[in-house]
Amino acid sequence: MSDEDHEPHSAAFFGRWRDFWWNVDHLELIASRRALGDVRSVLDVGAGVGHWGTLLASVLSPDASIVGIDREPQWIQEATRRAERLGLGHRCQYQHGAAESLPFDDATFDLVTCQTLLMHVADPSAVIREMLRVTRPGGQVIAAEPNNRAWFLVASSVTAGAEIEDTVDLMRFYLTCERGKIALGEGNLSIGDLLPSHFMDEGLSDVEAFVSDKAAVMLPPYASEEQQARKQHFRETAQRGIWGLSRDQVRRFYTAGGGAETEFDASWQRRAAEMHAVANALDTGDFRTAGGNIIYLVAGTRPSE
Repeated sequence: MSDEDHEPHSAAFFGRWRDFWWNVDHLELIASRRALGDVRSVLDVGAGVGHWGTLLASVLSPDASIVGIDREPQWIQEATRRAERLGLGHRCQYQHGAAESLPFDDATFDLVTCQTLLMHVADPSAVIREMLRVTRPGGQVIAAEPNNRAWFLVASSVTAGAEIEDTVDLMRFYLTCERGKIALGEGNLSIGDLLPSHFMDEGLSDVEAFVSDKAAVMLPPYASEEQQARKQHFRETAQRGIWGLSRDQVRRFYTAGGGAETEFDASWQRRAAEMHAVANALDTGDFRTAGGNIIYLVAGTRPSE
């Protein structure tokens, strides 16, 4: 059994860089558009180490309390420490729980939310129904989820001159792995595109979709706290393998998605070379990109009964 098998979920993706996915003033605008001023009780499902809940605390009423649940005891402990460190321990509480069976009564919360949770579950509709169950009538369900495919078509100073065949090869490899993750019942990494449809199908009304206006721009000397955090994240993910995953993890997705076992090693080496080229460019100060990516925030209202 590999070391990754012992790690809590998403261990490679809870670093400081995650604090920079959203501009706070943009979230304030969305909160205004969705009339979240009266929200007093929030459930953050799959809270991880608390990035999303503590960020929402900054744009909701100071009277709003946030309960976060996660299936990993380690993340509950770290989220609790993080909230205390940010001076939010009186507003943010964390406990054990599973998204598929929330440990709360019906109609408990004004707002039920998640960030990058539905992309990892086998049946997102079932989780949305459970989130809806614990939302009070007239309350809202809000989910922040990506289209990760788009990231692989964002050019940088390193990739702008790539041959068309190389870009197609990268996209084919990624899509094969994405399909494999779906086939294994472990989620859809680009589920954000489909969320408004899921919300509508589960009976939510007033469904809207927004997109984060935060681009992951990288320009030397990468002096800002945000760019330093992104640089560090890329180094750490490259050290783990590619995309923050080990060879065994990626092989599992690739073969489940229909990729040929005999082609995997060569494809893995090409992906590793691509990541090392970016890492080297970051080290020499030659990496530049506007860093566009797609993170949706999809919102809907539970109809009044």
